[in-house]
Amino acid sequence: MSKKTSLLVMMRHGQSEWNKNNLFTGWVDIGLSPKGVKEAISGGQRIKNIPFDVIYVSTLMRAQMTAFLAMSEHTATKTPVIIHPENAKLASWGKIYSEETKKNCTPVISAWELNERYYGELQGMNKDAARKEYGKDQVKIWRRSFDTPPPNGESLEMTAKRVIPYFQENVMQHLEAQENVFISAHGNSLRAILMHLDQLSKEEVLHLEVPTGEPICYSYDQGHFTKEDVDECQKRYI
Repeated sequence: MSKKTSLLVMMRHGQSEWNKNNLFTGWVDIGLSPKGVKEAISGGQRIKNIPFDVIYVSTLMRAQMTAFLAMSEHTATKTPVIIHPENAKLASWGKIYSEETKKNCTPVISAWELNERYYGELQGMNKDAARKEYGKDQVKIWRRSFDTPPPNGESLEMTAKRVIPYFQENVMQHLEAQENVFISAHGNSLRAILMHLDQLSKEEVLHLEVPTGEPICYSYDQGHFTKEDVDECQKRYI
């Protein structure tokens, strides 16, 4: 690995309570199921030796739980610390005054732009019940088409229009600075990033599945992303 190479590791949150119950979740702030906790820990074990300079999470609890559970398995002694620039009181009163302690912390940045696709009026509905009410073909279109949103919700295209610019304006600066980045987010927000990195067409991205709790690794070198086997990425630091 060249000195100019950095790593981007992404992971979809572990199974949530509503994933388990087959409910549309979207922006409803649900925690992980017991299985999801195990998935986050297992995913963390697969990246435990990769040093991360910064961690990005969505504003939703299931992504944040996944990041912290994964990092609880990490071999580094650094402590993940959530940064709150949008909250003046937290930003002021949460300041770390010890430079030595600050060096042993990893900043965790939360961003609504990385949140799951907003499912609008489907949120909280059982997916089988939605098929009975609206028809299975219509629900399939809402779930799997690129540019058709559910009632008062977001399409994947709309999700990508907030995720990709945020990625380019914020995450890329760390990769350009040869820093390793970990992102804990959601199936559709990560699909948008993967669509961008792999230059997938709107037809190709519809077949892309992002499993829960499975790390995805890319190396970044001089403007180019290369997908890597996550276990091979970790071996570089053992």
